[in-house]
Amino acid sequence: MDLSAARDYAREAMPRLLEDHATLVGHPSVAFPGYPREPMDAIAQDLLEMFRRNGVPDVELLDIPGGYPAIHAVVPGPEGSPTVTMYAHYDVQPCPESQQWHSDPWVATRKDDGRIYGRGTADCKAGVVAILGTMGAFDGTPPCTVRLLLEGEEETFSHIEDWVAANPDMVRSDAFIICDSGPAKVGEPSITSGLRGDVAFTVTLTTLDNAVHSGLFGGAAPDALVGMIQLLSTMHDKDGNTVIEGLHSFDWEGAEVDEAEFAASAGVKDGVGLQGTGALASRLWSHPSATVIGLDMVPVDQCSNALVPSVRARVSVRIAPGADMARELETVKEHLRSHAPYGATLEFSDDKAGSPFLGDTSGPITATALAALEEVYGRTPAQVGSGGSIPLVTELLHASPGAEAILWGPEDEEKAKIHGPDESVDPAEIERIMLAQIRFLSELGSRR
Repeated sequence: MDLSAARDYAREAMPRLLEDHATLVGHPSVAFPGYPREPMDAIAQDLLEMFRRNGVPDVELLDIPGGYPAIHAVVPGPEGSPTVTMYAHYDVQPCPESQQWHSDPWVATRKDDGRIYGRGTADCKAGVVAILGTMGAFDGTPPCTVRLLLEGEEETFSHIEDWVAANPDMVRSDAFIICDSGPAKVGEPSITSGLRGDVAFTVTLTTLDNAVHSGLFGGAAPDALVGMIQLLSTMHDKDGNTVIEGLHSFDWEGAEVDEAEFAASAGVKDGVGLQGTGALASRLWSHPSATVIGLDMVPVDQCSNALVPSVRARVSVRIAPGADMARELETVKEHLRSHAPYGATLEFSDDKAGSPFLGDTSGPITATALAALEEVYGRTPAQVGSGGSIPLVTELLHASPGAEAILWGPEDEEKAKIHGPDESVDPAEIERIMLAQIRFLSELGSRR
């Protein structure tokens, strides 16, 4: 399908696709433990019906042991054509009241700026709809063999990597389209060529057998909370750079990031500087970044004059593309062991590790994807990184030696606010990515 025909299709299809998008946003499809299963079952059934309407009659729910099912299908292309797996996820982040949304997060709300607001409007139900529209363009006869793999628990403790490792034949492909990313700004095309990985664990620091009076014992008896503060502070220097010796790191050679635009997008308060030094793209995409994402301590309104005997913290470190996650995890733990104050006891638990991704952008499939983006957007695409993690990408590539992964999507970094309050998407980006996918599959199929 050429671009003119694809645009004609999009003009007709987009109103219906945005109705489907609104239906998907209306499902509070949170896969986190403790949340009800019913919305997950309901959205899965809606997705089956939507894909059947768009030329995928044999779509099915694929059992993922230990987790929620994936939406799966194989739509054959012409004999000898390449196989392309298209991935997105239909689960979303929770919406606690503390986020203070300005509209109902479970209602797709079109506002005066033209964007659609609601949880999952961007991450990743926009990607799901872009894939849905791509399949509809070919009405069951794509130019390549297309495999659909839409995950139901990407935002939490995903089980799909284990399934892929156990079933490599079911995902083996020539190319993977990961529609769970986006450009820096609306209208600026890009491919994400690097993803940081994530290693995380809980560390417990203990100094006393029990709490003791801070007046009688303070100043000599080691307080575990003070000790934990001292320990965690060793992961950064005075400028906020992560300084855990031995972690993999390199300077990003692709697109740069505008500091003022980044600060505005992140909601940095006036007068507050950014953390770290050096090129911002490197800080975000190719250097490690240590974060304390949880700390168990006495709440202020429940505190007393006592030294704390034991404290727990949850540490997450985003690791650079190309790093070995097992080595990085042990490197962080060894850093904390060697810096434990007062000889305090450290215990580690609940390890989690997600692989980083560093793409080879010199391959023919990536060249085809870049050309499709340039044709649709009318400008040269950038090659960017992302501080976020999609560990499945590495597992998919392990299952398909020689394959290439293309990461793109409608989630612009400037305004989408994924995972936060007032998440939104520009519907024009859904259309553009859909068009790019149509052109990519068309060109890839024509070269068989």
